[in-house]
Amino acid sequence: MFTGIIEEIGEVGEIRRNSIGMKLCICAHKVLEGTKSGDSINVDGVCLTVTQISDKDFTADVVRETMLKTSFSHIRRGDKVNLERALQLSGRLGGHLVNGHVDGTGRIVTMNAGKTVIECSKEIMRYIFPRASVAVDGISLTVQKISNRRFEIALIPHTSIVTTLATKRAGELVNLEADLISKQLEILVRKISPFNKGGLMGIS
Repeated sequence: MFTGIIEEIGEVGEIRRNSIGMKLCICAHKVLEGTKSGDSINVDGVCLTVTQISDKDFTADVVRETMLKTSFSHIRRGDKVNLERALQLSGRLGGHLVNGHVDGTGRIVTMNAGKTVIECSKEIMRYIFPRASVAVDGISLTVQKISNRRFEIALIPHTSIVTTLATKRAGELVNLEADLISKQLEILVRKISPFNKGGLMGIS
């Protein structure tokens, strides 16, 4: 579990493709502190398991399914990525609850004066509404406006500095994870709906 508060910007150092997908080597500093093999790190919104670690980078496997569902299908050596270590129970929840399980990608439509408009599928938009939280490339952000299959977010200067989002351009893909609570509520409502054959007793 993560919070969407980015700890540092890392850099893709090496990409090794294999039969199951690829191995990513990410150069970093802060997120390596206290991290060991088997720990989770959120990379641009994607929860990855550390398989190797040194004093300057870490390696993680990315399976083919993850590559197809995220912007990792276009990742290149030298790309900058947002990094966050898993949340500790003793830590502060500065953003919102983020699983690191990307729902899909969105495409940047416009970026003007700190405001970014993103277009995504209707499947993701069903969970997007004004003042709700959304993780964009792992960054916890608040939705300002929605229109059809587009939503607008605003970047404060601090977020622009400590994340990669301000460097993006129109047309680029970003990883999206809708609010976890909204998705869980939908599942619950479906189970207790009177149209559900099992009704309340259908909840398992």
